[in-house]
Amino acid sequence: MTYSLYYWPSIQGRGEFVRLALEDAGAGYVDVARKKNGVELMSKKLRQLHIFAPPFLCHGKVVVAQTALILHYLGPRLGLAPKAEAARLRLLQLQLTITDFLVEVHDTHHPIANSLYYEDQRAESLRRAKLFREQRIPKFLGYFETQATLPFSYVSLSLFQVMEGLDYAFPEAMRKTSYRNLRQLQERVKKRLAPYLASARRIPFNQSGLFRHYPELDG
Repeated sequence: MTYSLYYWPSIQGRGEFVRLALEDAGAGYVDVARKKNGVELMSKKLRQLHIFAPPFLCHGKVVVAQTALILHYLGPRLGLAPKAEAARLRLLQLQLTITDFLVEVHDTHHPIANSLYYEDQRAESLRRAKLFREQRIPKFLGYFETQATLPFSYVSLSLFQVMEGLDYAFPEAMRKTSYRNLRQLQERVKKRLAPYLASARRIPFNQSGLFRHYPELDG
């Protein structure tokens, strides 16, 4: 049965973590909002299903929202998580920690409000990004480094996306780091997903997404 993924068509964002799992498994899926009139259809579905925001996934009669929960649902179905509950819950815990980190990534360029342009909160962003580079990257990546050698799962794919996003948003800061396990995992996923990463299905990083590159925030 085909999966229907609903997420914004022009950014990677949180939806990309779901796309990576579907692509790695070779699962049949439709990226609905990227089709003709897809955004309108997604907006209609949001209202009908009383979902707060994308991404969300439809699979038959099952509807799941929130990235971590979507991956928790998909994991055992795609062969990217064990079926044992305790092991699945451990993966969910790790994915939720990644979710926490993504909030901090976003807040480097929008520390005050989503409704304001970056230029309207640039001074606050400069201060927030400095603390992020110096304190939060080492704290989170230091922890993720200890988890990067676990058996391959959807969390492995998400850690790959985190590293790719940080390399785009903070290239200078990341060049000063050394996370051997994470880098090895990153290269492993690049090989596994080479056809997808080279295809038009992989939306490029851009200045509207979760990971954004502003040279002044990179120190």
